[in-house]
Amino acid sequence: MPENLLKNPNGDEDFEHWELIENGGDEWRIEEMPGDCGYDFSVDYSVTKYFCTSFEPCLKKQVINLLENGCDPETLDIAQPAVTVEDWYSGRTDCGCIYKLSVALLDENQEVIAEFNPDDVTLDPDTDDCSWKKVTHTFKDYGPGLRFISFEHGGEDTKFWKGWFGVRVTGSSVTIES
Repeated sequence: MPENLLKNPNGDEDFEHWELIENGGDEWRIEEMPGDCGYDFSVDYSVTKYFCTSFEPCLKKQVINLLENGCDPETLDIAQPAVTVEDWYSGRTDCGCIYKLSVALLDENQEVIAEFNPDDVTLDPDTDDCSWKKVTHTFKDYGPGLRFISFEHGGEDTKFWKGWFGVRVTGSSVTIES
């Protein structure tokens, strides 16, 4: 299995390695699984924490320097190995939420080569299954020049409730095919 290039994907190290882009409402928080009105992460029981958003937008980002992570520039330019991103999100049983994800492959000047910007997902516990869901995308044939990857995600709740009733995220990963 390829190495996850994202550091601290589950909140085990507080917010180390993450840049808080938006920190609205009562700000980001880290909670223990399953949390209030939450769901177990039965995909991987070693994941015991998640990041939780509040009632205003909360977004966090990590930019991965591929050369600092041991990637060879020639291999990146010629072979253009597949880059796979994965993220897990869930809601609560008592409040709706919005999940956002944006991933970009960047060149040496951090200009965009390719992007994955899926539509925001709104979860409503009255009509949706708000348990843990996976989103995944694989970049292929993106062209030469890849040097950085920007991974940004987050969201908020839909009822503007004070506290941490927004989307929950964990298990994030960015891997490069070897």
